[in-house]
Amino acid sequence: MAAESATAIPRGQVDLLDFIDFSGVECLNQSPSHSLSNAIKQGYREDDGLNLESDADEQLLINVPFNQVVKLHSIAIKGLEEEGPKTVKLFSNKEHMGFSNVNDYPPSDTIVLSPDTLKGKPVILKYVKFQNVRSLTIFIEDNQSDSEITKVQKIALFGTTTTIVLIVDCTAYTSSILHFVKP
Repeated sequence: MAAESATAIPRGQVDLLDFIDFSGVECLNQSPSHSLSNAIKQGYREDDGLNLESDADEQLLINVPFNQVVKLHSIAIKGLEEEGPKTVKLFSNKEHMGFSNVNDYPPSDTIVLSPDTLKGKPVILKYVKFQNVRSLTIFIEDNQSDSEITKVQKIALFGTTTTIVLIVDCTAYTSSILHFVKP
């Protein structure tokens, strides 16, 4: 379980907001009037008056795809002391999960948020488990006071992008060019 909280974003890490594929982001059990956009999108997530709220019970299941492969280092979740998330399970590259099968898979990491970390302080994750992340599923299992509604003011993901090097075999191509150029 990740327990170490960072006081500042580690050097070399960036906010991964620009690398989120918003066309594929989804949140199960969100209140229609208090959606995920309030907690994850730039401009909205900085406004403490806006939040993501659960609907039928305290649980939320969020899928965040990225537009390129990333290395996830830490997550910051801001919420209210009473209704903020408590147990958060993170799944790397497990797309299309639902409440019916979320417990069928072991999480890549589990964090238990305290009132201190709910102030938006980044929590360092098991970095080796988040090296080639194409999507992140966030399962908010419960909240601080076991109330029926969970409220999240901000979710921020920090890490780095990965660079893919493509090596092409040019031998056949070079040979055919040399053959063509001969007089």
